[in-house]
Amino acid sequence: MVYANWLPRLFVTDDDLARDKRSHPVSISVEISSPTDHAELAAWVREIAELTKPDRVEWCDGSEVEWTRLTNLLVEQGTFKRLAKRINSFYAASDPSDVARVEDRTFICSERREDAGPTNNWIDPGEMRETFAELFDGCMRGRTMYVVPFCMGPLGGNISQLGVEITDSPYVVVSMRIMTRMGTEALRLIEERGAARQAGGSEGRASEGLSKRDHEYGAARQAGGSEGRASDGLSKRDHEHGAARKARGERHSDGQGDFVKAVHSVGAPLEPGQADVPWPCNQTKYISHFPETREIWSYGSGYGGNALLGKKCYALRIASVMARDEGWLAEHMLILKLTPPKGEARYVAAAFPSACGKTNLAMLRPTIPGWKVETIGDDIAWMRFGPDGRLYAINPEAGFFGVAPGTGETTNANAVATLWGNSIFTNVALTDDGDVWWEGLTDEPPAHLTDWKGRSWTPESGEPAAHPNARFTTPAAQCPTIAPEWQDPAGVPISAILFGGRRATAVPLVTESLSWQHGIFLGANVASEKTAAAEGRVGELRRDPFAMLPFCGYNMGDYFGHWIEIGQSADPAKLPRIYYVNWFRKDASGRFVWPGFGENSRVLKWIVERLNGEADAVASPIGNLPARLDTDGLDLSEQDLELLLSVDPEVWREEAALIPGHFETFGDHMPKELWDEYHALVKRLA
Repeated sequence: MVYANWLPRLFVTDDDLARDKRSHPVSISVEISSPTDHAELAAWVREIAELTKPDRVEWCDGSEVEWTRLTNLLVEQGTFKRLAKRINSFYAASDPSDVARVEDRTFICSERREDAGPTNNWIDPGEMRETFAELFDGCMRGRTMYVVPFCMGPLGGNISQLGVEITDSPYVVVSMRIMTRMGTEALRLIEERGAARQAGGSEGRASEGLSKRDHEYGAARQAGGSEGRASDGLSKRDHEHGAARKARGERHSDGQGDFVKAVHSVGAPLEPGQADVPWPCNQTKYISHFPETREIWSYGSGYGGNALLGKKCYALRIASVMARDEGWLAEHMLILKLTPPKGEARYVAAAFPSACGKTNLAMLRPTIPGWKVETIGDDIAWMRFGPDGRLYAINPEAGFFGVAPGTGETTNANAVATLWGNSIFTNVALTDDGDVWWEGLTDEPPAHLTDWKGRSWTPESGEPAAHPNARFTTPAAQCPTIAPEWQDPAGVPISAILFGGRRATAVPLVTESLSWQHGIFLGANVASEKTAAAEGRVGELRRDPFAMLPFCGYNMGDYFGHWIEIGQSADPAKLPRIYYVNWFRKDASGRFVWPGFGENSRVLKWIVERLNGEADAVASPIGNLPARLDTDGLDLSEQDLELLLSVDPEVWREEAALIPGHFETFGDHMPKELWDEYHALVKRLA
């Protein structure tokens, strides 16, 4: 299967489905046939089957026939409704109790509590395993257990990683087919990794727990004259992490390191003759991560990031630990390609908390003539140094799992254009003619809808027709702005990293960091105002450092330290520059000063011109600000521009006074370098 051009066939014959049905093992009471020669994987699948006791076990191949069979099944079960207006697309409504990530039921089960840090929920891994031994005992009875091999990132890429999710939800299987490179080809990569490990080949893991490419990148940086490297080109931290993994007995030697294990159940076993429901789930919910053993266990929810375990669970929480151990970065960031009228394209990564316009920026339509934005990814970036010393990024996902409300022709026309077919819509509203609708899709709502709870709805109903967290799941390949490089296994070289929050006060439109370390300081202080502020004052802040607060799989103080060490291990001239942006500044009347959306291309233009040495900046206590911004054609007054591009020292002294309380949260794990940046800021503001 060529995933770069993946689209399901529109017509699958009955003969296709019959052959597919015969190819799957049926009964748990007989020996489970397995399509893999990876002994450890086959043994693990049997272990989970013996625990969960499903009626059937199916190994998923990711084929079009399988997609058709499972979507037909979901329609028959009442989970899906076919959409008359969108090709090969479906509507689903979840149980009203199962509509979003459950952060209070999300746990990091590290061996030591301090490794989870103060911003994660922690449970002792032994205690958690005892709980799961009870919850998962027989939890798939009456259901089919699906085995879903998948690849995060382009198949065979140096930055890509492998996983297997076991689930009893066909909704999860078809969603994973959109969101990951799933099926036979991913399974073959797992087998190849296992064979290379057993043979001691170059594609296995190095003896001290570092990958072959870690050695190559270290050697390349050493050859390029990087400072602070050990004699083999690896940092002291690289060696410490390798030794720590070796001391733990490491799973690489027994095959468990060939893939991340993910187990999911909706927690709703069926007794003989018991009728199923369209959206099975359980009031008891756990989403638990075991960082040292690279495992994810999820129970009780069928929705989104709770169940599609390749997404936030793997791509951020587990991957961030892998990245720490192996010298790379797993980040909650979009990746875009920005091409000026003349000159080379630049690649930009950006981290924003929710409701700050990340997907809109990833699919931007520039308003300035001659500039072009293309999409690499809208949510997650994995970044690793390449042999040339630059930081390369991939989008580890194959689809978009976007919040529907607020996505429309005026806010993100490219996202809307992506949704023409081959998509799943969950908890949106249904139109009378068989299409979907949500708040913000059009300026005016239809006269009548069926809301996400199945009730008749009109504009006079007094509540939203779609759930605020309603989602679309759609192939990234369908995006009209998708860049060809989104499937490049080597990734794209990142020139700039943006951080930003939703700030009505204090924070300028764009600020350039003074250094890599100062940029980390900016990222560590990402925040949005959650309360209205008095005029000229700072409102109550909701901190979300690096937009990773719900997603970092280890102590965030150590996470900041990892970013610092990444910079120390690299050639400073080849590191991306770091910027802080704020599209949401308001004036005294509460009016948004900056028009946003496509006009944000003007800020991107200034950033590219800074990278090219073509734009000037003005020094301020918090960083470098634009000396001039291209505002031609905008209805912005001089007063507006001054508000957007200035720093009020008095307000910023108030802002700075809030930082120690934030930093003290992380205790001894907070890097001294960031305290140094804080004291330097206070001095500049004096």
